[in-house]
Amino acid sequence: MVFELKLRKIGESVGLVLPQEALAHLNAGDGDSVVLTEAPDGSFTLAPARSEQVTAQMKAAESIIQRYRNTLSELAK
Repeated sequence: MVFELKLRKIGESVGLVLPQEALAHLNAGDGDSVVLTEAPDGSFTLAPARSEQVTAQMKAAESIIQRYRNTLSELAK
């Protein structure tokens, strides 16, 4: 399935309008959040945001950051 979408000016921003068929495929609607993820090959994936999944990922990231705080600080120099 391929959708060609146009970027549209919305106030001072630029928005992307998704057709109903794409929203149905995403199982998303007005007011829902989506996540745009870049793949290693430079392409992008659009998926519905899953707040519990994001929360779990953030907890894992915070744990790693805390565990390797000194190493990350040295790498940031």
